[in-house]
Amino acid sequence: MVDSETTPEPPSKEELRLAMKAFRKRLKLTRLDDESGMGYGATSSGQKSGIVAITPPNQFPKTVWQELAKQGKLKHDRGGLYSLVES
Repeated sequence: MVDSETTPEPPSKEELRLAMKAFRKRLKLTRLDDESGMGYGATSSGQKSGIVAITPPNQFPKTVWQELAKQGKLKHDRGGLYSLVES
């Protein structure tokens, strides 16, 4: 007999969709924040952010991020960071 508490349910499609949406938004805001702090004034070079990986939003469990990485939508980097897989 399998104990339901030891085998967690896989994340639903809706949960995965919402997690990806939250991840993209967090990545976008992190990049914008980084770009706004790079320089100011008329002589600023306006460089793009070099941020490619972030810690995923904590309102979703770790299993959601692992499943998205398994599906090839995210790439798991060192230190608990994830990045978008460019298609």
